[in-house]
Amino acid sequence: MLGTPGKTRSDVLSLVEKHDVRFVELQFTDVLGMIKSVSLPISQIEEALDGKIMFDGSSIEGFARIQESDMYLRPDYDTFTILPWLTKDGTVARLICDVYTPEGVPFAGCPRTVLKKVAADAQEQGFELYAGPEQEFFLLETDAKGRPILTQHDAAGYFDLAPIDRGLDARREMVIALQQMGYEVEASHHEVAPGQHEIDFKYDSALRAADNIVTFRMVAKAIAARCGLYASFLPKPFHGLNGSGMHTHMSVFQNGRNVFYDPAGPNGLSETALHFIGGLLYHARGFTAVTNPLINSYKRLIPGYEAPVYVCWSSANRSALVRVPAATGNATRVELRNPDPAVNPYLALAVVFAAGLDGIAKRIEPPPECLRNVFAMSEREKAQEGIVSLPGSLREALGLMEKDGLVRSTLGEHIYGAFVRAKTAEWNEYRQQVTTWELERYLPLY
Repeated sequence: MLGTPGKTRSDVLSLVEKHDVRFVELQFTDVLGMIKSVSLPISQIEEALDGKIMFDGSSIEGFARIQESDMYLRPDYDTFTILPWLTKDGTVARLICDVYTPEGVPFAGCPRTVLKKVAADAQEQGFELYAGPEQEFFLLETDAKGRPILTQHDAAGYFDLAPIDRGLDARREMVIALQQMGYEVEASHHEVAPGQHEIDFKYDSALRAADNIVTFRMVAKAIAARCGLYASFLPKPFHGLNGSGMHTHMSVFQNGRNVFYDPAGPNGLSETALHFIGGLLYHARGFTAVTNPLINSYKRLIPGYEAPVYVCWSSANRSALVRVPAATGNATRVELRNPDPAVNPYLALAVVFAAGLDGIAKRIEPPPECLRNVFAMSEREKAQEGIVSLPGSLREALGLMEKDGLVRSTLGEHIYGAFVRAKTAEWNEYRQQVTTWELERYLPLY
């Protein structure tokens, strides 16, 4: 089956021949999580598999300066898959790549390398990291030129079956395409807001989970376009409606055993799990800029729309930042609820796992779990229980990230600097805008 692990160079060449592949897309992401691709005729496949394909890194956000721009793409053979919707001019395959320097060392600005380092550090401690993202998105109508317009394609709600329309057809086609590519989809359903959907992969290693996220974005946008729709991963496209999140389930294994599970522990959680939660909560405000990277992200992180705002954990309600699902045994996990689908998944999973592992290493005790609906608590009650809020803006999040040494060291100085520069420029541009709301609110009065 395509997408299974353990492929070799010869396996890829055999698959190329078997499927009569005509073109191959070498994919990677920039610092902001945008998918980049180099398209090659299949005559170049052997050079591609040997990591000899070069590109200009100075043209990619957060990569290299003009005087040191040459970069090389080294494909991960396990990510080889056929793109089933691209068959008109010949079969097209895809490989996800790591970025290397001409000296043959991993490039410090490659987001995938950051996550691989966190996973390798965990492996040195005997840990294997697993993640299962829940990916929410909107399907929007498009204009005559195929550009998105802020009109949802339906008026359905959470888990609704009706209406049977282009949105349901598009979601079904997305699942079918993913299955043809070798991915295991656990569930797909309509979400709370009109036009909002969710598709969930089976949990996988942290690196594969991040690869799955970027793959899903590509598939969702391609299939939606074929259905005359636009798949949007903007966290909060509509005022007054729920935004889109990317709730992320995480677990840690050791020698094939889930170390989060302890039948004698509170809620079936081991000390290791509690310390992991402690690390997440301790660093939450510091990693929010990475898990919620857009100005628009903070329009979602407000009370009243099921998005987490307050830094606490619970096994009983979904108003907490960290939730412990009821599953036990090897399915024991923690769910971080603030990430949104605009993240760079490699950087987001890197910083949240680094935070949890820091909690394990330093035995950070979480506060008592919060069994109440935090949204219904007064400010005084939250203060008494030591519950603080996530940052309320990208600017505040960047300031808190600057103070969190773990987040900075996990990203590395190259990516940290590039990320801060890009996001500070984004914030400064936003501050200069005069919005429709301001004009409608103030112009008649002043």
